[in-house]
Amino acid sequence: MLGAAFRVFRRNPRTTFGTSLLFSLVSFVVSAAITAGVAYVAIDRVTGALPQNRDAILPGTVAGAIGALLVPLFLTIATQAILQGVFVLETSHQVVGEKMRLGGLLRQARGRIWALIGWVFLLMAATVVGLALVGGVVTLLVLIGNPAGIVSGVLVGLVGLAGIAVVAAWIGTKTSLVPSVLLLERLPLRGAIARSWRLTRHSFWKTFGIIALVAVIVSAASSVASAPVSFLSQIGGGLVEPNGSVGDTSAIVTYLVANLVGQLITVVIGAIGAVVQASTIALLYIDLRIRREALDLELVRYVELRAHGTSQLPDPYRTPGAP
Repeated sequence: MLGAAFRVFRRNPRTTFGTSLLFSLVSFVVSAAITAGVAYVAIDRVTGALPQNRDAILPGTVAGAIGALLVPLFLTIATQAILQGVFVLETSHQVVGEKMRLGGLLRQARGRIWALIGWVFLLMAATVVGLALVGGVVTLLVLIGNPAGIVSGVLVGLVGLAGIAVVAAWIGTKTSLVPSVLLLERLPLRGAIARSWRLTRHSFWKTFGIIALVAVIVSAASSVASAPVSFLSQIGGGLVEPNGSVGDTSAIVTYLVANLVGQLITVVIGAIGAVVQASTIALLYIDLRIRREALDLELVRYVELRAHGTSQLPDPYRTPGAP
């Protein structure tokens, strides 16, 4: 499965890596801009307030900071879902020996983009609701003020976050094939969710294990690639300012340049990882359909008809009765 996902990347890098890098750069720039803007406003609000008013505005400042931290998470969810929808089309064509460009993939995805965006917003809404429920309970317990309330709030927060993680892993695995179904079978969103739930039945641990393994590999690769830059930045900072004085312009510039280079390396590795992750899930979808529905026979029939020059080729991925 991993070898096939990397072959999808290697056979058409202009479409796969180029598209993924574009999405990743846009996500990175937007996240950085929003986070920096919120941080600037929050710091300016606290430092500009009168000392007697700082305690009153602190909760709003903290809420804004938490919101800023959630922006990269939401953008990552949206980017991964949209990329999965685009790359599942590329993977489905490569399975039958075809290579597509981004323009052709976008034309093929026409009419399905809004359903995919709806799925992204549904994921975002579920994440916000889960975090808001846990955060609300924790806030109420902490506002009680006594030590028991604070301890209870901390425990509820830890247990609640762990529970959200477990539920998110379960539901995320069961619905991981939704973009594939939306793009290839062209079912409505509700039908795509039900279809993904059925396809992953009795294959939960296999699906979860492969998705989790790929995520760990991508995360480890990103960390390994970023570690030398971080190490060299520390050495460079020491060489530029050996006395360790604070506020020196050269030391600040060195830190900013090293941090920017590290972030760019992370974006590039993340772009490669997004292709591998999306292709892996698309291959999981095709594999499950082959095992459960003999999709391989339809794929072979499609290739044979194409080799004989048939003008009207059937779509082997469509489910019967789909529009």
